[in-house]
Amino acid sequence: MNQREIKALISLLDDDDHEVTQHVEDKILSLGGNVIPFLESEWEESFNPIIQRKIEELIHELQLSIMIERLQSWKNGGGLDLLEGMWILATYLYPDLSLEKLKATVEQLHYDIWIQFQDEMNAVEQVKRINSLFFGSMNFAANTKNFHSPSNSMINVVLESKRGNPITLCVIYLLVARKLGMPVYGVNLPNLFVLTYKDESTQFYINVFNRGIIFSRTDIDHYIAQLNIKSKDIFYQPCTNLEIIQRVLRNLILSYEKTSDEEKSKEIEKILKSTLEDNQED
Repeated sequence: MNQREIKALISLLDDDDHEVTQHVEDKILSLGGNVIPFLESEWEESFNPIIQRKIEELIHELQLSIMIERLQSWKNGGGLDLLEGMWILATYLYPDLSLEKLKATVEQLHYDIWIQFQDEMNAVEQVKRINSLFFGSMNFAANTKNFHSPSNSMINVVLESKRGNPITLCVIYLLVARKLGMPVYGVNLPNLFVLTYKDESTQFYINVFNRGIIFSRTDIDHYIAQLNIKSKDIFYQPCTNLEIIQRVLRNLILSYEKTSDEEKSKEIEKILKSTLEDNQED
């Protein structure tokens, strides 16, 4: 379709006949993400609030489809780049977010820690050195005041505000630790996401939400016992990048439920479902 034809379609978005507007919306959506810049231009030129609202809804629907396609492509490629996965999730609220800008920010964090890092330190000393910088001069901390805010799951917001929920803080910490060559991974504990340092001879755990405190397998045993639930291997062992992304999505669903935003909660459920295909939902 040429621009004149698309313009004619948009002019019908406020038609009194619901069947007409539904057909028009379906036709515009079928054009895919390439039509978004044109829709944005038409929104700016329009003085019709009904058409503007319909355009906003169409743009959001197209951006949501793009996000789901990216996430499925990331998953099918093995979910190797955790930062890319977190970037895709953040485009739900920030569709124009730059992945390269995120990479540069994480790389700067890595450099600022690396210049004060010593490879000859043992595992515990390495973690304590990261802690002293990450929670000290870098000022990262738990967002306890607005724990259920959806922004806590947006890595770009957490990188800027230095406040986040357990999993997003863990992801940033993990990304930096990996760049430092450390065998650090995510662990899916019930109600809390933590990290584990694990190599052939050593394994311990890191609670990033509590300023990087180090704890043991026995501490997890006690934690599980207090919750009165059955112990599972996943409570002790590294999880995949895909499982981290799925956990972030579940946190987002809970956030929107807490804020009574049913529409966004359903959209995130749709996104989560797209990542669970060919997987067993836990």
